Amino acid sequence: MAFDGSQVVTTDRFVFFWKPPAAFSQWTRSHFTVDGVEYTHAEQFMMAEKARLFDDRAMLARILEAVDPSVQKKLGQAVRGFDEEVWYRERVDIVVRGNSAKFSQSDKLRRVLCDTGDRLLVEASPYDRIWGIGLRADDPRAADPRQWRGENLLGSALVAVRGRLCGG
Repeated sequence: MAFDGSQVVTTDRFVFFWKPPAAFSQWTRSHFTVDGVEYTHAEQFMMAEKARLFDDRAMLARILEAVDPSVQKKLGQAVRGFDEEVWYRERVDIVVRGNSAKFSQSDKLRRVLCDTGDRLLVEASPYDRIWGIGLRADDPRAADPRQWRGENLLGSALVAVRGRLCGG
């Protein structure tokens, strides 16, 4: 299997994803609304919440205006007043909230998520050791969670969302 990151690879135990157009990617365009604010991507929600958390209103406005998830991420990395300990404590709940909205407000996305059954969702980014596993899906080590180089926080957050929205 040649994994370029744009496909979803499903095995008996795992659903590997990374980049758009995978429904599970934070960078896949998907409009949803939270507290009256419309978001274009789950990445935008995460970065906007980061700006809110640290009360950086100027950056929040810029994040909400940005339509490209790479720009949204870059702006989020520049939030003033950032406190790593606070972010560490809040980040997963933020991503769960954003993805709960994303997947609950679209019947199509909800079906895609629910159709993963009880498989573990895995962000197979070789570059991300926090939200992903630090490995590509076609790396033999990806089949063994003990060999992952990352925490897979996004995958775990999506599993939590699936539990809420799909039962089980």
